[in-house]
Amino acid sequence: MKVYTAIVEKCADTGLYVGYVPGFAGAHTQAETLDELNANLREVIEMLLEDGEPQMEADFIGTQTVMVA
Repeated sequence: MKVYTAIVEKCADTGLYVGYVPGFAGAHTQAETLDELNANLREVIEMLLEDGEPQMEADFIGTQTVMVA
């Protein structure tokens, strides 16, 4: 079993949750709920893995808070 970290945002225009896996080309989707988003991401990743293990273009490191005056 492989584990991938997804970034999740909420689109202000559509109200949909948008998720993507950093560095994994094509691994992105959107949904109305977080549960649906997780299922969609799993489906997309499984589909992409049918072509073989991807060469990741980046590694997720974390987040930072940046304060601006």
